[in-house]
Amino acid sequence: MTEQFAVWTENDVEQSARWGSTSNAPVPKRIVVADDTMKADDAYRLACEGTALLWRGDFQNARQLSKAVASRIDRKPRRASDDPAKAFHLHRQTQGRRAQILGMLLIPLDADLSIPLRRAPDAQVALTEAFGITGEPSVRSLRDILGAIGAHEWHRKGVFIEALDARVHPAFGVFSPVRGEYVDLVTSAPLPSTESAFDIGTGTGVLAAVLARRGVKTVTATDQDPRALQCARTNLSRLGYGDQVNVVEADLFPEGTAPLVVCNPPWIPAKATSPIEYAVYDPAGAMLKGFLTGVAAHLDDGGEAWLILSDIAEHLGLRTRSELHDLIAAGGLTVVDRIDVKPTHAKVSDRTDALHAARARETTSLWRLRRR
Repeated sequence: MTEQFAVWTENDVEQSARWGSTSNAPVPKRIVVADDTMKADDAYRLACEGTALLWRGDFQNARQLSKAVASRIDRKPRRASDDPAKAFHLHRQTQGRRAQILGMLLIPLDADLSIPLRRAPDAQVALTEAFGITGEPSVRSLRDILGAIGAHEWHRKGVFIEALDARVHPAFGVFSPVRGEYVDLVTSAPLPSTESAFDIGTGTGVLAAVLARRGVKTVTATDQDPRALQCARTNLSRLGYGDQVNVVEADLFPEGTAPLVVCNPPWIPAKATSPIEYAVYDPAGAMLKGFLTGVAAHLDDGGEAWLILSDIAEHLGLRTRSELHDLIAAGGLTVVDRIDVKPTHAKVSDRTDALHAARARETTSLWRLRRR
């Protein structure tokens, strides 16, 4: 990717610094310098107009300003629709606009990724993990920086997985397995064999670890994302399954066949707006279609494909159950069984959530599939 630079005028001198964005946002066309004298109403107005604010004041004051701008964004009434699909797309537009406005508050970074602002945290380790050292000054949104710091804390503390009686440590940009119901499904479903298995789109490696803990002798875990591949290898080694699970880079399937092929694809067929969102949003349902189209060729005779999938897309009007069954049939597969579980995460009961109606009806399922 071509390097981009943020350009602004400060003390009547044109200055520039390398531009970075986790979501691949374009460089703001206009950047002005701001400090602790900036009022929230003015910051909100400028950001809405597309003017970014390069912060030179106190770091903690920048955080407070961002919260104040967010409150002004959220104060605007949401557009409503009785059509679930339209309501979802309106929600995504609102969230996208919110992220765009909040992304206009910029923070300077020194070449070593230290933050040259008063009361700034010592975040070099977190920012290095997330962005890598470029060896030159740069500019990023406060939103990006806080995201990296938060991800570092997730990575450091880890997420306790009851099925493993251990913690899994997600890396920056790798989806955290905080929704335990899909892990529980893989823990409880009857194994067709303990000889070998494939885990497609492994992420943190959590499902590969569960299969290994259940006694599957060899597991091949695949992913395309370099961060996920390294994260999975680190987690599996830490958990003691490094020799039992082989993590390989692949577009869906590794070579060969196995008696069990497991996949937990992104559940919502919609456009992702940042790398981390590819764990939730599957543009045009491409990964789901790819898995169902190709898995039969990678199954041993009598083997099973386990598809872990929420039906939230159905409740959002983005996919029908008959369309899912058509995809299964088109892949030369038949349904042996379906194991269902209701999610228990906090948003299920959050009536203020824009997607509450769909979340309240959501079911997560493990579909046991075989070749016809």
